[in-house]
Amino acid sequence: MFSNKFSNSKEIFPSKETALAGRDEVMPVKNVHYVSNHPIQPPFPDHLQQAVFGLGCFWGAEKVFWNTEGVYSTAVGYCAGLTKNPTYQEVCSGQTGHNEVVLVVFDPEIVTYTSLLELFWQSHNPTQGMRQGNDRGTQYRSGIYTFSDEQKEQALQSRVHYQNQLNQNGYGEITTEVIETAPFYYAEEYHQQYLAKNPGGYCGLGGIGVPYL
Repeated sequence: MFSNKFSNSKEIFPSKETALAGRDEVMPVKNVHYVSNHPIQPPFPDHLQQAVFGLGCFWGAEKVFWNTEGVYSTAVGYCAGLTKNPTYQEVCSGQTGHNEVVLVVFDPEIVTYTSLLELFWQSHNPTQGMRQGNDRGTQYRSGIYTFSDEQKEQALQSRVHYQNQLNQNGYGEITTEVIETAPFYYAEEYHQQYLAKNPGGYCGLGGIGVPYL
């Protein structure tokens, strides 16, 4: 979350042998969204779908999505790492391999997954590897974590499309990982909808000005 906080060692993904073990206890969070008052934990209404994105600091990323029409609920958490039920301090250590991510629960009749992908690409710089701006570490990498073969196909197609847009504007190769959704571990309560609770809080999130089109 905080600029210039990470050394290069925290940009290296840990091995199974070096990763922290974690714990069986699940992180306790209030099951209500601070902005929408909808639940942030399943079960969700049957007509809704879920998506998970990592695009840097999850405080700002979550705000991008909760402000989107058709998004029912959001939550921040950790996924795509090795440690079971990690804490924020453990994730920041670089020894869990987790990414800071946003769970997005949405109504596909109002906002499509493709539209969410467009928002994802345009809201950060997907070419920076294990960092986002001055925020450095494995938890700041760009990632799309899919719930179905259809989502994975759309995500991969969108990556190719946006790479073409970046090529035309002089940017390098996209480093965004696209993988099936790993276990999603909820982050601590104080992280949930942080920028609604703390309007002046830190947010280093920002796109690079290249439209998805």
